[in-house]
Amino acid sequence: METRELRYFVAVAEELHFGRAAQRLGMAQPPLSRAIGQLERRLGVELLRRTSRSVTLTEAGAVLLREGRVALDAVAAAERRTRRVSQTPGLVLVSKAGATGELLPKLLDAYAAEPGAVTVDVVLCPAGQQEAQLRDGRADVALLHKPFDSTTGLDLEELGTEGQVLVMPAGHELSTRPGLRMSDLAEIPLARWPHRDGSYPAGPGPEVHDAVQLLQLVALGRALTVLPESVRATLHEGLTTVPVLDAPLVTTVIAWPPHSRSRALAGLVAVATRL
Repeated sequence: METRELRYFVAVAEELHFGRAAQRLGMAQPPLSRAIGQLERRLGVELLRRTSRSVTLTEAGAVLLREGRVALDAVAAAERRTRRVSQTPGLVLVSKAGATGELLPKLLDAYAAEPGAVTVDVVLCPAGQQEAQLRDGRADVALLHKPFDSTTGLDLEELGTEGQVLVMPAGHELSTRPGLRMSDLAEIPLARWPHRDGSYPAGPGPEVHDAVQLLQLVALGRALTVLPESVRATLHEGLTTVPVLDAPLVTTVIAWPPHSRSRALAGLVAVATRL
């Protein structure tokens, strides 16, 4: 299959309408219909069921839509990385804003002292975006946190595992407790981070999208939040923490695309694992 054919099919499969797909692709509808028909004949399967009123995906079409998106994303990422090699000879490291505490500055300082170190551009982004930037070629390497970030299909090294704590104003009624359990948090307004698809979980707490906003809401008493225990090192005055004894453990990893052969990236990973 050609990438052109995949783009045509994905457009039709997402729109489920040949006219809208043709408009989206900037082409006439008849050649689009012919191209999809040729693709079906070559594959020997029906991808779309067409009636005078509707277009629906077959089971085979659903498979090709899923796989085609992955393939087109991989092609786009390859194009991006290829262009960036000549434009920016350094590395682009992406991390969630406020999520790496003391690790990130230590990593950058230690790597900069290495022979042959290259420039590392750091991109701090809202929750959920660092993984996407790594996969689509905008970044070379990422600091991610399991189980919150997906690492499927990436190469990685684990850097450390830690428990979680409830962050609250210093005078909060729970601040004197030696430890808490997740069941103790059922009725309190926990801040809600977005899912990978951009939607927010249900709950009484406010929606948040970055660490600065989150900690401001906590300081104002509008929300509480559960974060990795390393956050203690960066909390400002007026906030305190209590361990959440049965919260999932958080593992920080450094991750990169599996096909990378960059010596600079290998050097950065080696420094990270030493730290």
